[in-house]
Amino acid sequence: MAWILLLVAGLFEVVWACSMKLSNGFTHLTYSILTIVTMMASFGLLSVAMRTLPLGTAYTVWTGIGAIGAFIVGIAFLGEQISLMRAGAAVLIVGGLVLMKLSAH
Repeated sequence: MAWILLLVAGLFEVVWACSMKLSNGFTHLTYSILTIVTMMASFGLLSVAMRTLPLGTAYTVWTGIGAIGAFIVGIAFLGEQISLMRAGAAVLIVGGLVLMKLSAH
């Protein structure tokens, strides 16, 4: 169950990161509120997952989901550029996440 909570927390992290970008420095109320609400949900679920998962594993996976998710959303919806180096970095992050999951007890 902790892994599912961690996954959902990571997805909320993607939402708050993207909505923060869209809030234009917290000048758009709707995106600002969405940022704060999803940020609180993400942190809350992360804290519950950390009750049973090791700190290093939980935090690394959470930030990795957020990083890869924001990377994908930025390219798919916000017109950000992709390059071979950025794609390679994303592959390395995913590889690190897989190793963290495999090494968790």
